[in-house]
Amino acid sequence: MEDQQKVIKLVSTNIDENVAYLKESLGVDKSFDIMHIELEEYAGRKMAMFVVDGLIKDDILHLLQKFLLTQDAESLEGDTLNKLIKKYIPYVEVEKQNDLDKVVDGVLAGPTALVVDGIDHVIMIDARTYPVRGLEEPDIERVVRGARDGYVETVVFNTALTRRRVRDRSLRMEYMQVGRRSKTDVVVGYIEDIADPEHIESVKKAIEKIDTDGLPMGEKTIEEFISGRHFNPYPVVRYTERPDTAAAHLFEGHIIIIVDGSPSVLITPTTFWHHLQHAEEYRNKPVVGAYLRLVRYLAVWASLFLLPLWYLFATNQELLPEALKFVGPNDTGQVPIFLQFMLIEVGIDMLRMAAIHTPTSLATALGLVAAIMIGQVAVEVGLFSNEVVLYLAIAAIGTFATPSYELSLANRLVRIALLVLTAVLGVIGYVGGVFLFIIMLARMKSFNVPYLWPFLPFSFRDFITVLLRKPIPLKRNRPRIIHPQDPDK
Repeated sequence: MEDQQKVIKLVSTNIDENVAYLKESLGVDKSFDIMHIELEEYAGRKMAMFVVDGLIKDDILHLLQKFLLTQDAESLEGDTLNKLIKKYIPYVEVEKQNDLDKVVDGVLAGPTALVVDGIDHVIMIDARTYPVRGLEEPDIERVVRGARDGYVETVVFNTALTRRRVRDRSLRMEYMQVGRRSKTDVVVGYIEDIADPEHIESVKKAIEKIDTDGLPMGEKTIEEFISGRHFNPYPVVRYTERPDTAAAHLFEGHIIIIVDGSPSVLITPTTFWHHLQHAEEYRNKPVVGAYLRLVRYLAVWASLFLLPLWYLFATNQELLPEALKFVGPNDTGQVPIFLQFMLIEVGIDMLRMAAIHTPTSLATALGLVAAIMIGQVAVEVGLFSNEVVLYLAIAAIGTFATPSYELSLANRLVRIALLVLTAVLGVIGYVGGVFLFIIMLARMKSFNVPYLWPFLPFSFRDFITVLLRKPIPLKRNRPRIIHPQDPDK
């Protein structure tokens, strides 16, 4: 109701009124980086520019000033506004704006505002530039062969990286702004004649409903608003920093969400199996790619179920046949096995956090300390048994083999929960925990897509595609569950 009653502050033909309003709204005298440049007698007119220092291309503005300075008053007589926009301002991205509040928002986003006396519009010149790091391969999505460029923190660069790989005339990049105060640029990308129109509208409406001051965590804040399920650790959107991965999903009919200030792009909708795919599988021959995918699946399932299962057998030897009695621990150590597992689980997370905050030059030293703490010394003093260290190492390897960092953290929480249930309830706890885990995933949806598809609901053709890496030359069948407009192309 408040937005509907908001009075629009229109641009006046009196430059002094416009300048006074913009100086007050932008806080020119209070912020050193908001610049007000007075241009006296440029083309016989009084003009002014408002820019944010650090977000402008100095050489472009200098060129514009020189060009305007060389014009005479007669050249701007008549339709001054159109003459400036179409003839006397030699730049590509130029538009007019008659709402001073939108001018303020525009300046804070980077474009330059040119105020001209006698004109009831402000000319917006998008000559902005953002501080940005160089293109480099993402750390968590590395490949042996393939492209080495990754997304950066500038939305325009990211859209360009995507269009470089998707030169489809129906690729759409729709611009939105989110945040009452931050006015963060958000782009929704999709291929119009492939993606499901209903899903496109659902995503855009979900973003439009976001009501918050800003997006301090970028794309992660967007995910929390559009997905909900705050107590469910499993991600319903996929993150990627690779343009080729985003392009592959666009061709399938997915939608990507690019947030300015973040190098990660959101992909939606996704299933559980999307988080287990990696570009490396498609950089090898189909047989090799299928083998790598199966190994990854094995590692993920081992990280989830092997540790609680071994604990179940180790504490209930009667469940094992005579030939498998060796599975139990030979020496349980001085600490209960369950407590050993909990200590190492927490210890691994502590080491992970320490590694994030450790300078690269000290990373090797941290690894040596970790090996000493959890390795031989801890076993020799009786704190841990050899079997506990072995199975925890297998679980940790499976966790790190998961391509999706968010999925690996969720799997770790599930593993701890299964371990606790097994310790408390034994066989019933383990079986019941696995059953509840599958039920939880089966009930999840990413927008309107079942999370466990094509396992639940079952689709044999799509299940084989998920299980094995299909050869690229074969006819491409887009995932039918996301309702692409041409599924068999």
